[in-house]
Amino acid sequence: MRHDFHWANGYASQRTPVFARNVVATSHPLAAQAGLRMLAAGGNAVDAAVATAAVMTLVEPCSNGLGSDAFAIVWDGQRLQGLNASGHAPQAWTPSYFRGRHGPDGKAPPARGWDAVTVPGAVSAWVALSQRYGKLPFADLMAPAIEVAERGYAVPVIVQQKWALAARVHELVTQPGFAETFLPRSRAPEVGELFRMPAAACALRLIGETQGEAFYRGEIAAAIARQAAAQGGAMAEADLAAYRPEWVDTIEIDYRHGYRLHEIPPNGQGIAALIALGILRHFDIGGLDPDGIESQHLQIEAMKLAFADVYRYVSDPASMSLRPQDLLDDTYLAERARLVDPKRARPFAPGNPVKGGTIYLTAADERGMMVSFIQSNYMGFGSGVVVPEYGISLQNRGHCFTLDEHHPNIVAPRKRPFHTIIPAFLMRDGEPQMSFGVMGGNMQPQGHLQTLVRMLDYHQNPQTACDAPRWRFNQGLQINAETSMRHDTVAGLQALGHEIEQINDSYQDFGAGQFIWRQGEPSVEGYVAASDPRRDGAAVGF
Repeated sequence: MRHDFHWANGYASQRTPVFARNVVATSHPLAAQAGLRMLAAGGNAVDAAVATAAVMTLVEPCSNGLGSDAFAIVWDGQRLQGLNASGHAPQAWTPSYFRGRHGPDGKAPPARGWDAVTVPGAVSAWVALSQRYGKLPFADLMAPAIEVAERGYAVPVIVQQKWALAARVHELVTQPGFAETFLPRSRAPEVGELFRMPAAACALRLIGETQGEAFYRGEIAAAIARQAAAQGGAMAEADLAAYRPEWVDTIEIDYRHGYRLHEIPPNGQGIAALIALGILRHFDIGGLDPDGIESQHLQIEAMKLAFADVYRYVSDPASMSLRPQDLLDDTYLAERARLVDPKRARPFAPGNPVKGGTIYLTAADERGMMVSFIQSNYMGFGSGVVVPEYGISLQNRGHCFTLDEHHPNIVAPRKRPFHTIIPAFLMRDGEPQMSFGVMGGNMQPQGHLQTLVRMLDYHQNPQTACDAPRWRFNQGLQINAETSMRHDTVAGLQALGHEIEQINDSYQDFGAGQFIWRQGEPSVEGYVAASDPRRDGAAVGF
């Protein structure tokens, strides 16, 4: 189970990894501490993950809320199990419903308001995980979040920066309930200023007491539907009542040295990381400079090829024209790898495989259970719509649908949209190795690829892989790169044809991540954990 890591860190942040037998890692210390409290109280990694997720809805509201979606992958000691808790469209949503209601480009539903809101799935994920795997009473898992909502917390630096930027977006701050909830003094909170959400405490208490029933089939559901009807939205009580999360098998691909990466299957974009790794294994990348031109170029091109297919083919599985396995076929990936020119950047079209603001957390316990969990409201503060009596900010995942009648991701009643949030899990020779994830829209599979290559090919330890500079593919030949990337590498990539812009902007997300690597027998050797310096993250353990 051990890996031959290099423990020196040559990058700017100089964070050190955390070693412990029970670990929680996420992007806010109060949330990580909530999970640790559950472990100390006799709970397991699932109990810790649920408690952490609940607190995260409060302390990082720009990225997630009680109205988010979620996904998870759990190693229960015997097998991996995936959970898809992304919400479906209201029954009224058809392409004709969006005539005159679409976004400014006419190609998708709007980004803000009720016509961007699908049924929120995060609360259902907490309940499903607790009922199947948890040890502690579900109401106990909500207690830390209720305490934070009532007492408040001091707003941290990076969250405040995102909050302040969102406060300048007119179409966001004018949404029902937004200013009342998130701009209580007619402005974003300052760094260190106390922020409370007493209405969310009421919702969390009801969710805990009813094991989520109040949210989907009770008084919270009624409040959501009532506000939607009053403000011209389509969300009805029947849409909420009909929703159920789905337990799924993961999809996976072999990389090197017995390592196998697992992701949630579509409607999510996790398959992009698998495609990119499947392409990259056709190149001897381990002998290259990890921060050099050649290594970065090959990774970028593999990622571009993956996105070309994902954006063309991936949607709710019931409407896909091919199977995920077709995109992961060895022969097909070898064909795609042959399109990579080591000396030149290229734009890529989709292949033909059938011939004929998000938060992430991870937790692990000394009994061997490991949880990879992600939840998100999609764009910063989601739809902007808030149900103020319960402090519920609603996601805008409906904007991920298309209105193109020829695309598999076209909007339809009770259909799930294409989704960006993806937890990940690494196995080695059939045994659990690492639960991990990276936040940030389409940066997520790109972050999975870049950090795994650093750990598996270059033996960088998880914290070093976290700290290293990253790039982000946008479209065509356009690449954003962190300002910490080596100047000679940037110049070399530009010479190959990549259109690179170096970014030093807190709102440009290069994929903050969390990683828990199993060292050996959990009760003896435990785990090593890393938390990304790009957010106010923390890995804690005992």
